[in-house]
Amino acid sequence: MAVMRETGPKLAGCTLFITGASRGIGKAIALKAAKDGANVVIAAKTAEPHPKLPGTIFTAAQEIEAVGGKALPCVVDVRDEQQIDAAVQKAVNTFGGIDILVNNASAIQLTGTLATPMKKVDLMLGINLRGTYLTSKLCLPHLLKSRNPHILNLSPPLNLNPIWFQNHTAYTMAKYGMSMCVLGMAEEFRGQVAVNALWPKTAIETAAMEMMGGAGVGAQCRKVDIVADAAYTILSQPISYTGHFLVDEDVLREHGVRDFDSYAIQPGHPLLPDFFLDPETEGAAKQTQAHGATPTSTDTPPSDGPIENTFNIIRGVINADVVKATQGVYQFDLSGEHGGVWFLDLKSGAGSAGQGQPPVKADVVMSMDSANFSKMFSGQLKPTMAFMTGKLRIKGDMTLAIKLEKLMARMNKAKL
Repeated sequence: MAVMRETGPKLAGCTLFITGASRGIGKAIALKAAKDGANVVIAAKTAEPHPKLPGTIFTAAQEIEAVGGKALPCVVDVRDEQQIDAAVQKAVNTFGGIDILVNNASAIQLTGTLATPMKKVDLMLGINLRGTYLTSKLCLPHLLKSRNPHILNLSPPLNLNPIWFQNHTAYTMAKYGMSMCVLGMAEEFRGQVAVNALWPKTAIETAAMEMMGGAGVGAQCRKVDIVADAAYTILSQPISYTGHFLVDEDVLREHGVRDFDSYAIQPGHPLLPDFFLDPETEGAAKQTQAHGATPTSTDTPPSDGPIENTFNIIRGVINADVVKATQGVYQFDLSGEHGGVWFLDLKSGAGSAGQGQPPVKADVVMSMDSANFSKMFSGQLKPTMAFMTGKLRIKGDMTLAIKLEKLMARMNKAKL
């Protein structure tokens, strides 16, 4: 673990109200504060064990108390005003007040406008935007009585690059709603309450990330501890430190941390950049090559053409195990010099691939220039990186784009 320069238990005796603290980043922040002897209100929905997600508010409470903190588990759906209000009052009655609010609870659905049911839109807006605003509103009367009150929203910088809207407008609106709460409340309560936003520079290994990208996505992630350490640093600042949209790595670097490999799930492995941060694509491509990706050859292309050559190699590496692990049908709409429609069926039998429409409706349609397609399958350009930089447009299941990277790793071993 990276060592932070700390001078003592800065959050000792403070009361933190953390939404979504039963697991993941929320729990990591809670545990970091608890080691100082802080009081933590675990405001989350999971009171009974979830079939797919680890932890409950009660197991989190046990972990918090085991490291020296005091815990108050509260069943809270942040869309429910009465539940939030009851938890706030219980926190004040138990601990005497609230010093810090961490708005961590969030919902995600990475689909386009036509593919996103209104039930999911309402869920994201209800939890991310409304839940953050409402929890802040109900905690603020008590925060205003604290000696060094903070609100910290786990939300991104307000980046208006259309890339971050075009494939998942509803999710972006919901997350940016949390960030707009920071923008407004930081000014409204300047000098009274510090209000900031924190966002990871890279993907973080959580249960939600595994559900979206599969178990193998962990190698491209960092541990939750990096966000917890950054949050601790922010929450230790005076109330004059407000109105900032912060990135975890930048915060820690400014406070003396130099060893970031220790935060990686697999040190040395290329990391998946998080959403809403414009990446340096050239540097990322070089980094990917340094870890075994083979650049596209500049020699004379095969007689069948570069796209057909790529699909010949795909056919050589797909099998029943790949199909079982992926369970997706891809359609590639290619433009440019070698334009056309191609498919990759990793859902039935031992898999198949070729030119034309897929045999069944595609789960995801990926549109891009044929030159970028070749770079993507040769390891020069990751699907997630291509998507984030606008070189790839995706309709359908975004998680299948992440799963496709496993197939590309196999292709690189086959020396594309």
